[in-house]
Amino acid sequence: MLAFGVLLLFSPWTRAQVAGGLHGTSRDPSGAPVSNAHISIKNLTTNNTTSVTSDARGFYSASDLPPGNYSVTASMTGFSNVTSTTAITSGNLSVVNLTLQPASNRPGHKTPATSSMGGVVTSETVRDMPVNGRDWTQAATLQAGVSSVRTQPDATNTSSGRGQRGFGAQISVSGGRPQQNNYLLDGITINDYANAGPGSVLGLDLGADAVEEFSVVTSNYPATYGRSSGGVINAVTRSGSNAFHGTIYEFLRNSALDARNFFDVTKPPFRRNQFGASAGAPIQKDRTFVFANYEGLRQSLGTTQVDTVLSLAARSGQLSSGNVTVDSRVLPYLAFYPLPNGRILPPGDTGIFTFSGQQVTREDYFTTRLDRKFSEHDNLSGTYVFDTAHTIQPDKLDTKLTGVQSRRQLFTLLENHTFGSQLVNSFRLGFNRVVALLGQTPGAINPLAGDVSLGFLPGHTAGGISVLELTDFAGGLGANSVFNFHWNSIQAYDDIALTRGYHSLRFGVSVERIRNNTLAESNPNGVFTFKSISDFLTNRPYSLDIGLPGTISPRGLRQTVAAAYAQDDFRWYRNFTVNLGIRYEMATVPSDAHGRLATLRRMTDPLPHLGDPYFSNPTLRNFEPRLGLAWDPLGNGKVAIRSGFGMFDVLPLPYEFELLSLFATPFFQLGTPTNLPANSFPLTAVSLASANPRTLRNVYVQPDPSRNYVMQWNLNVELDPTKNLTALVGYVGSRGVHQPFRVDDGNIVLPQLTPAGYLWPATGGQKLNPNVGRLDILMWRGDSNYDALQLQLKGRTTHGVQAQASYTWAK
Repeated sequence: MLAFGVLLLFSPWTRAQVAGGLHGTSRDPSGAPVSNAHISIKNLTTNNTTSVTSDARGFYSASDLPPGNYSVTASMTGFSNVTSTTAITSGNLSVVNLTLQPASNRPGHKTPATSSMGGVVTSETVRDMPVNGRDWTQAATLQAGVSSVRTQPDATNTSSGRGQRGFGAQISVSGGRPQQNNYLLDGITINDYANAGPGSVLGLDLGADAVEEFSVVTSNYPATYGRSSGGVINAVTRSGSNAFHGTIYEFLRNSALDARNFFDVTKPPFRRNQFGASAGAPIQKDRTFVFANYEGLRQSLGTTQVDTVLSLAARSGQLSSGNVTVDSRVLPYLAFYPLPNGRILPPGDTGIFTFSGQQVTREDYFTTRLDRKFSEHDNLSGTYVFDTAHTIQPDKLDTKLTGVQSRRQLFTLLENHTFGSQLVNSFRLGFNRVVALLGQTPGAINPLAGDVSLGFLPGHTAGGISVLELTDFAGGLGANSVFNFHWNSIQAYDDIALTRGYHSLRFGVSVERIRNNTLAESNPNGVFTFKSISDFLTNRPYSLDIGLPGTISPRGLRQTVAAAYAQDDFRWYRNFTVNLGIRYEMATVPSDAHGRLATLRRMTDPLPHLGDPYFSNPTLRNFEPRLGLAWDPLGNGKVAIRSGFGMFDVLPLPYEFELLSLFATPFFQLGTPTNLPANSFPLTAVSLASANPRTLRNVYVQPDPSRNYVMQWNLNVELDPTKNLTALVGYVGSRGVHQPFRVDDGNIVLPQLTPAGYLWPATGGQKLNPNVGRLDILMWRGDSNYDALQLQLKGRTTHGVQAQASYTWAK
């Protein structure tokens, strides 16, 4: 894997994704190098100072510097001291060139920190930018090549299935899939069970006041970054300082300026309060600092539901196509459908029922960080994040309340040891836990929702009913499909940074242990499907989907991810840098703690293979070379030309299998009989589902997947015509090979070849596998291509106003 240009001035330092670095030169007014100059690099927040010495060529470098503002001072006998200030950002390398003069001080020349492709967002921007919900991850879309997925389901809709894909905002970075990004907080991966970004039940990630900065790397990142072929979104938490600082805040959003929905008689009420406080302070001056932030969210959102229900005439069997006799077994279930309170729809069998409800959400978010400097050689920091949220709202037909809960916890620990000015070691330990509980039914609105006499199964409430022309009835209490996710990720990293002349070397290893415990109940009370209102009223069901009692069991997927890397940022000449990197990253094949994995080895097999291995491991040869070049042709920081190429593996992480593994026969049996006999609703059809194994749901996971990887390349030019204006134009390309794709039900009747070609869809014949019912398929046979022109312009005025514009043209 090669990363061309991304790596030049964007290099991973000792803390890898947490810290930044600094280098430059010390020269006299004639341009001759000043060797053995003492360079003092001081953090203006904590007063921590790092000292290095320039070499015979006047070059100096320092690594593992926490993000923040620094003063850089050069001193040498016979010269006046010279001081310059700069900002260090996570994962980036700043350049400060200092000129020492005999009689006066002269500020050094600063080259702005750059990255391969991407950008850095400061804490002020994160806190002050007017983002809906104060979700700091949304600021990632300010960068060129980053876009929100417009088709993602609404996180606030409890029936949308969004929680199964993770609650965080779904973004695509340089054409990559949303599940192929890596989110980091203080150097620890915070992706969830769906490999999505962090988020709660509202789809928001709070804690903007606890973020010192975050960076977005969109293409060709160095070998220190892994677990991703898309983008890297890297945040660093704020720390305390020698001075007490704090904030108290409240943000209010309501319906005062909202527009009325077309179906609303009046504008529904909406009120969101976000409030909190943050504070940072010293416990021991220059030694120990603490920072804490709390943010609460209380939201009440008026919702308008527009349903299609039976007209009064249709309920008695008077249909436009002719009168029918309503079956006595169907009659009790008509009480779940309200009468229309709006217009009757042609031809008169249905009408509109509209009602207003309230979605009520509560969220509490807390972050704390402790920093301790034990000596000039040892620093320790730790962060704890806790976020809990829940929401409830009525279901479609105002039958019952539905709810979703989420809870996240993160613990990080970083120990940094400096052996000297040229060698630093950093050890990171992290624990990321995410819990999501989907499909809860906390209470009944219609009393019949709790009536077990209407259940399709003994002791259960009514199941779901789907009629072609009507709004689906989702069933009574406990009828929702339930998904409970408990994601635990234990991570450890060790990184070494070594400076040798013009070489900035970094080496590291990492290991992640994943424990993904899930429990799902798909249609536990059953769902009947009818092809028409007439079929419904006369008890002629078409199909039934039902999770058979006694076959629901949890899954405990286990996996280990291990990686090692080497990176050399070689300053070949004072204005030309070469970045060379190699990374090896592998993942074990997911296994279940209780051996409950099942998959067909061939799509036509009558019975599944049980237990391990789930498939052969395609990651054992995942070597990822990366190369980057950066050139400052004028030598004054006004023009930068970068290019790079890299390979990035897509690991087969549990999110690709968790839903497949949950619903595979025999450990879970979902009966799906079709063409049901008349009068089999609501009880007789259940016995048909359990008696016929050919109706059961099976899974096919490709047994011999090929290596799934993405190649990336770019070429970009950055211009700094003035000190307050920066322009970038670049080309970014990528190609994905052996990408995974899913087919929800591939057990189809194969099309027949006719003189006119293949007849599709096939109207009759034998299915691909007549031995099973539904067949879900996962294969690694997809390919992707991405080519983009990316433009970005950044400006700053003398009055503190900042502006940024980005444009991407891609296909």
